[in-house]
Amino acid sequence: MTPATMKHPTTFVPVAMSLAALVVVVGHAAIFGITPPPGSAPLTLIFQLLMTAQLPVVLFLVVTRLRRDPMPTARILAVQAAAALAALVADFLLT
Repeated sequence: MTPATMKHPTTFVPVAMSLAALVVVVGHAAIFGITPPPGSAPLTLIFQLLMTAQLPVVLFLVVTRLRRDPMPTARILAVQAAAALAALVADFLLT
């Protein structure tokens, strides 16, 4: 994967959103601990919105670039999947 392929918004926006969700989860666990306090609903909503909002961007990437450039697009999708999986695993383990 070249840096040029990561310059398109459809490639770096979902990764950035997954990393932001990971920061929300880890920051919440660092500040409040593993047990959720009574007022943690806004952080949960932010996590859910970040994870859900990246799906249309990923689908647009698949529709527009998968047939044209299959290998670079597959690598980009693997990076996006790894970032999303890291955020989901952190959410599962820390909350």
